[in-house]
Amino acid sequence: MRDPYDVLGVQRSAKPAAIKSAYRRLAKKLHPDANPNDPKAAARFSELNTAYEILGDEAKRRAFDAGEIDAEGKPVAPAFEGFGAQPGGGFGGDARHQTFHWGPGGFQSGGGPGAGAAGFEDVLKDLFGRAGGQGGAGPGGPRQGRRRTTFQFDPDDFGPPPSGRDVNVAVTIALTEAATGTSRRVTLPTGKEVDVKIPAGLADGQQIRLKGQGLPGAGGPGDAMISVHIAEDPRFKRDGSDLRLDLPITLYEAVLGGQVRVPTLDGAVSLTIPPGTSSGRVFRLRGKGMPQKSGAGDLLATARIILPEGGDEALEQLIRTWRETKPYDPR
Repeated sequence: MRDPYDVLGVQRSAKPAAIKSAYRRLAKKLHPDANPNDPKAAARFSELNTAYEILGDEAKRRAFDAGEIDAEGKPVAPAFEGFGAQPGGGFGGDARHQTFHWGPGGFQSGGGPGAGAAGFEDVLKDLFGRAGGQGGAGPGGPRQGRRRTTFQFDPDDFGPPPSGRDVNVAVTIALTEAATGTSRRVTLPTGKEVDVKIPAGLADGQQIRLKGQGLPGAGGPGDAMISVHIAEDPRFKRDGSDLRLDLPITLYEAVLGGQVRVPTLDGAVSLTIPPGTSSGRVFRLRGKGMPQKSGAGDLLATARIILPEGGDEALEQLIRTWRETKPYDPR
């Protein structure tokens, strides 16, 4: 993988704000959704995310600048080629055995008798081009009684490799599909198409996690988070597991009663309107709401008395007579 600084197009002295700004600009440009006809778009987007994962994290950026991790965020083991090959390449001191571990904090001595006598840290600094050391490591140094040194590299010293990033995709379904369950084919930011099974009864905004379908990483791919949104329905309003609707009825149905058809998610059903029904009365149809693990909710139908359009002279005269002979105040 390329140098993260080159990928983001920033200088090594760039401030965190400049790195973040460069990432946002390139993410919009390189996102697979913005390049649907480019088969390499997903790979470039993944490379961009890996670069930002390193440079956008202060600790990882310091580790990369220090050469402790590579451009993929993997730990870099130090090279010891030619170590002590030249005459006099020993450390001096008595013939002891000493163990060192390499981890995120650099070399750490395992101790032991006489562990500090050889000045080992100074020698290591000299080997890696840092501040010079001492302890008889140069040509002509004492070879008698050189300490035997063993380097043990424990994978646990480096910590787990970074995992890939999660990706987010939004899908919209109808209320009827939310009630019965459905499936959708979605295109992930990686460019891959997957079929997503959406269970019945899902609430608006709930997420479905697809394991391992996110962006790749050294520690394995991330996940894909599918956010499900439910479109508004012209008839029903969701109220938890219940559904609500306005049920239009005529004036004579309200006064005299009658049978009306009420729409539900699985077809219309008949409802009896009793005589003298006022506008705003709520009728409960049990089990006609949204499905849930504990059982389906109910459908709450609110009666709304609708008068004929354009007015009616006979009706108006009837109401005037009724008002004069049988006045009442509902308030």
